Amino acid sequence: MFISKGKQLTELERAFLEPTDPTHRQYEALRAYFVEGLPSHEVARRFGYTPGSFRVLCHQFRQNPQRPFFIQPRQGPHRAPKRDPIRDHVIAMRKQNFSIYDISETLKTEGHSLSPVTVSLILKAEGFARLPRRYDDERPDTPRPTAAAVTDVRRLDLRPRQ
Repeated sequence: MFISKGKQLTELERAFLEPTDPTHRQYEALRAYFVEGLPSHEVARRFGYTPGSFRVLCHQFRQNPQRPFFIQPRQGPHRAPKRDPIRDHVIAMRKQNFSIYDISETLKTEGHSLSPVTVSLILKAEGFARLPRRYDDERPDTPRPTAAAVTDVRRLDLRPRQ
């Protein structure tokens, strides 16, 4: 990478000049660009980046120069998530054909506040389809707005006033 072809690399030199870890490679590439002053296209070529992706890496580094390089990122869940009893209750209510609004209201009376959107996301993740729209007489008895009387537009007077 940084050396002539005539010199053989020792194992210790190889650890610095041929990084195998992605974060170490990013560190060495950014160091070559910012400290050694090499042109970005040359650094990108040496470390296996495209010129555009290296520019993005430089931009991200400028935005967060205190970024830790040598901490390995955690990948994936390291323990199984606990099964939420509310989630099971939501599923049981859907199996009884409750709508997301009915489920949300029922949970609210039980002391758990889940919005209808959250309920729909839980049901979607579990593979439930949306319920077809119900007629007014099929809906549960809850207070509804009263319908106002219909206005007779023939009685509307549009003459200029004084």
